[in-house]
Amino acid sequence: MSSNLITDPARILSLIEELCDLPYTEVQRRLNRYVQNATNAKLVFLISILMESEEMIIHVIGEEILDRELRFLMPNNVLYEAVINKSSSVLSVAKLDEELLRYINRITDATSQSLLTIPIQHPFKHYTVLLVCLVDYTDGDEARHACTEIVQECFRFCLGYLLSSLRCYEETRIKQQCQNLLAVSRKLFTHLGDFSDLLREIMAEVRKLTNAERCSLFLLDPDQQDLVAKVFDGISTNETVNEMRIPIGQGIAGHVATTGKLLNIRDAYNHPLFYRGIDEATGFKTRNILCFPIRDEKGIVGVAQLCNKINGLYFDAFDEQIATAFSIYCGISIMHSIVYKKMQDAQARNKLSNEIMMYHMKVEESAVQALLNCRDDHNIKDFNKFHFSPRSVPYKHMPCYTIKMFTDLSFLKYWRIKMSTLARFILYVKKGYRDAPYHNWTHAFSVAHFAYLLIKNMQLIEENYMTPLQALVFLVSCLCHDIDHRGTNNSFQTLCGTVLASLYSSEGSVMERHHLAQTMCILNTEGCNIFESLDSDDYSKALDLLRSNILATDLASHFRSINKQEKMICNKYNKDDAKQQKLLFEMLMTCCDLSDQTKDWKVSKKTAEQIFDEFFSQGDLEKSMGNAPVEMMDRERASIPDLQIQFITNLVIPLFTNLSLLFPSAQPLVHILEHNRSLWEVAKTVFHKYSMSGTKGIDILLDPNFEDEVLKTFAQGSSMKNSDKCGGSKE
Repeated sequence: MSSNLITDPARILSLIEELCDLPYTEVQRRLNRYVQNATNAKLVFLISILMESEEMIIHVIGEEILDRELRFLMPNNVLYEAVINKSSSVLSVAKLDEELLRYINRITDATSQSLLTIPIQHPFKHYTVLLVCLVDYTDGDEARHACTEIVQECFRFCLGYLLSSLRCYEETRIKQQCQNLLAVSRKLFTHLGDFSDLLREIMAEVRKLTNAERCSLFLLDPDQQDLVAKVFDGISTNETVNEMRIPIGQGIAGHVATTGKLLNIRDAYNHPLFYRGIDEATGFKTRNILCFPIRDEKGIVGVAQLCNKINGLYFDAFDEQIATAFSIYCGISIMHSIVYKKMQDAQARNKLSNEIMMYHMKVEESAVQALLNCRDDHNIKDFNKFHFSPRSVPYKHMPCYTIKMFTDLSFLKYWRIKMSTLARFILYVKKGYRDAPYHNWTHAFSVAHFAYLLIKNMQLIEENYMTPLQALVFLVSCLCHDIDHRGTNNSFQTLCGTVLASLYSSEGSVMERHHLAQTMCILNTEGCNIFESLDSDDYSKALDLLRSNILATDLASHFRSINKQEKMICNKYNKDDAKQQKLLFEMLMTCCDLSDQTKDWKVSKKTAEQIFDEFFSQGDLEKSMGNAPVEMMDRERASIPDLQIQFITNLVIPLFTNLSLLFPSAQPLVHILEHNRSLWEVAKTVFHKYSMSGTKGIDILLDPNFEDEVLKTFAQGSSMKNSDKCGGSKE
């Protein structure tokens, strides 16, 4: 042995120069070669010590870089004494781990006898970080002492390179781990649509990442407080067994599910939680287990259990890191798969519900033919006049008169609408309305009739206020604007968190958006699309306008726009301004929706009966839920005449006044509204008198004597005013 190497600084400096910027395994090879040459040992290898996980790792033996690292637990290992005592020790090579011994014997090509292990201490942390192992070194105490000095001298200068390269090696491995996990996550998300496929993919990927023989995945059943495994990777079970259930808290998986902590068992049969029954049933021999929890944002959703590390004695700390990181992706993908499945189920249920709804809404062809072949002359007097009340049209003939409106406005001819398509569309729309006290088919017919009156009498197309397409959509919008109304308002839907609110509350105008959706459903029903002759550009415009018009019937939307509408009219309306045009259409939709108020007071009163019947039904629902309804919804508190006066004064008269400023021919409608308001003023006194006698709310309006008394009192008041005027003129 060349003992002068101990103090040969040139040799050490040359070695340090060689180690610069080399990968970790190559650094080990150079160090092994240096020590082997300096000590005349037959073979040298280094063992890195991981104190936190109590593991020893070998990556290189002599000149050979291992295809996989060898890991050993420090406790109960023959090399443990050198680590703890921090002093060199000699032992027989035959006492080493069998797998390590096979490598040594193959590389040296001879039966090795002795092993000198020299511990290297961290210069600042004062614990063993490395074992330098010399196989078949020159025997004797002097030689042993010289070898130890050579090794310690070498690593006094070279340990920093080794530790730095090891750190770089670990960081590279972590980087590769992250890339693998990202690749796995992308792969997992392609299986979200099939939950069983996702579970199988999770098991396959976690096996691959940790190099495990088998994997089982248990999902938590919170209702039964069980862990359920429907698939066992590679384990043949009885075909009649569809799933295995483990009570939470029992066994290894149950313990992990309860504690939420990873469990790495290196000797399964000596662990108190291990259950041998599955091994006995399947013939599989479990050596070691890595079991870890799977979490989503709310907590533990399952447990993954890996069995038997391939080409290794046990699952190590690195496997634990991979499992912990992978569990996050598992939880996310499982959660998204469950949500995705719920969405698919919801879509399927929605589709089925629509199919059922459309089936029950289905209009028989016989009904279409009966409508087309109706022999009534459909010639009620003054149908095209503003004073005409569409509620006077017999209910069974309302579809006929709807066709009459389309025909009279020349829409069928201009847009090449098939009569059968129009008839079918109208009947589907009619069937789409529920039997609510007010928001029903009769209301829809009345609103559409007022749109017809505006188009015809205001000459909206001829005067270029509307194009033929806009006029067609305007009439259709009015006809469809309340389809499937539930008799409750938007506030109620939102307060109760109904299905409709969950769909539309984030956008506002809950019911109006539902009416639009139902309209689209009818248009998409075979044989019902009255827009089918439109080209793609006009079709797109029609649907956009349909949406805007129907959403405009939300009174909350009207109150947001009323100042803009007034400003638009005061500054003289510009027919070519798209924004002003939209404001006008929204205003016209509201006029149509409230047009009942412009009819004779008897019609107005009848409408009030229906409106407050609907309001009070909602109020009763709110009371049953423990909520206090607003006054106009409360049958015990509401003074209907007062509410009607407020409604006409604050909303209806300003609205129709704006209409009359733009279209002077609408001025008589304002006069009728003022007349009706005067009648409601008289009705206040009569209503109060009836209330004092014990009759309440809507029952007063339904009393036939109430209407007669109001009209009689109003007539007497008018006569007295006229008499006073005449007397005053005589004087």
